[in-house]
Amino acid sequence: MIRAVQAGDRPAIAAMLEADTFVASEVAVALELVDSAIEHGGDARADYRVLVATDADAAGVAVGYVCYGPTPMTDSTWDLYWLCTAAAARGRGIGGALVADMERAIAAAGGRRVRVETSVEEAYGAARSFYQRHGYLEVGRIPDFYKPGDDLLTLCKQIGG
Repeated sequence: MIRAVQAGDRPAIAAMLEADTFVASEVAVALELVDSAIEHGGDARADYRVLVATDADAAGVAVGYVCYGPTPMTDSTWDLYWLCTAAAARGRGIGGALVADMERAIAAAGGRRVRVETSVEEAYGAARSFYQRHGYLEVGRIPDFYKPGDDLLTLCKQIGG
């Protein structure tokens, strides 16, 4: 089941992030956005929106989440900020379902494209492959953005009309 984030989802989201490839500073930023989405409670004007996937076998505990929002100063571009699935729940289509629901919500809000930024480091290889399988194409690269040898990769997907 996919639904809007609730305050009780925060511990499970934190655990997912901490168990993944993200470093402490990345986890802190991701949780700030989750907190903002929770605080605004689904307000259509919110900068950050979060959808969670829950597992019926785990009493409704969040096993995946996506954080996204409208890109400032654009009329129809949105950013996908964070996508994470609990390790034990991977390979079951949860990430794809979250992205599909996010894309439907963005299209319903008049969005026409979704932008993702990621690293070229090997630790993010699975994420890059996931996005490419879901129709996100490389549209830009900034060499040495994060640190020497670690480029910023921008992917984008056209959605909606």
